[in-house]
Amino acid sequence: MPSTTSLLQRLLPPALAIPPQQWLRAGVGALAGLFLAGYLCSLIFGTGIALHLLGPLAATAVLVFAVHSGPLAQPWPVLGSYAVACLVGLALRHGLGSGLWVAAAALALSLLLMCALRCLHPPGGAMAVTAVLADPGLVALGDHLLEPVLLNVLVLLAVAIVYNRLTGVAYPRAAVMAKDAHHTRDPLPSQRVGVNDQDLDQALLELGEFVDVGRDELQRIIQATERQALQRSLGGLTAAAVMSRDVQLVTPQTTLEQAWSMLAEHRLKTLPVVEGGKLVGIVSLSDLVAPAMARGRPSWRCMFRRAPVRMAEVMSRRVVSVASADPLHHLLPLLCEQGLHCLPVLDGDAVVGIITQTDLIAGLQRQLLDVQPQRSEQRVPAL
Repeated sequence: MPSTTSLLQRLLPPALAIPPQQWLRAGVGALAGLFLAGYLCSLIFGTGIALHLLGPLAATAVLVFAVHSGPLAQPWPVLGSYAVACLVGLALRHGLGSGLWVAAAALALSLLLMCALRCLHPPGGAMAVTAVLADPGLVALGDHLLEPVLLNVLVLLAVAIVYNRLTGVAYPRAAVMAKDAHHTRDPLPSQRVGVNDQDLDQALLELGEFVDVGRDELQRIIQATERQALQRSLGGLTAAAVMSRDVQLVTPQTTLEQAWSMLAEHRLKTLPVVEGGKLVGIVSLSDLVAPAMARGRPSWRCMFRRAPVRMAEVMSRRVVSVASADPLHHLLPLLCEQGLHCLPVLDGDAVVGIITQTDLIAGLQRQLLDVQPQRSEQRVPAL
């Protein structure tokens, strides 16, 4: 016989994968949004009107503050659903009365219109029923019922946008635009293999039912899962394990000719620029080509001695660097998707190494070679 504890564990849903501080953040936001909307509505339309409209609005507050990333909680579904539901409820109440079947019909028609207008929002259904089964105070408003309804929604949305952003939450959720470092039609390297947008659209279509998660949000979940799996498979490799330690450095006073000589001798494409022991910039082949070509063109200035071009004049001062303890899976997007060819590795302020795309490939190859024998040993021998 199963114990009482195990029986309860079977019956109860799994725990929310949300940290408790997010519970508190959502609770405080819902309190502030609902109170402010109800208070302003009571000042303008009366306390009775405000109290009778708080039910659907409370459900909306839960969505916009606690499930803010979902498609049902975005501003257009919230605003559009309330407007559609209120208008449908008012129209059916005027034409058919305030019976129970009329309220059910208003809910069904509102649901159809919300789906067609891409503004599906569950509390909108409650608003349709409220408009049909209105108390005398709401009935007295007539067609003006839409005014307090929209006031409540707009105030709640304004509080949600301000509060969510002040507490570090992106709301409304904007579509994530992929960075295109090369300005071509090719997808990002990380998207050429694995799950792409078409796969997600097809998967959602095959489900054939309502799913409270948008494609962008689903893609973020899949990518986060893949990063966790990649981190586990890389076995804790860090930048220090794959970086080149004999780093060729230049200073802001290094000349163009000296930099070219170092790149050619060591077959490099980039040189970190260091001053006073700190990384202050980086120069690449593309930074040096234009000054070199300009110096090679004949001009009347050739009759005079030219001042040498220094790295301070051509270096890029915005440098993306990593720490020696950074895990390898953090480096992959930087070198694969952001158009970077190398990453200086810092220990504090000092440059202790550099990671190129070649270093990264070599490290991944070594990891694959270490993993494959372990997998082969797990195979069942042929009989």
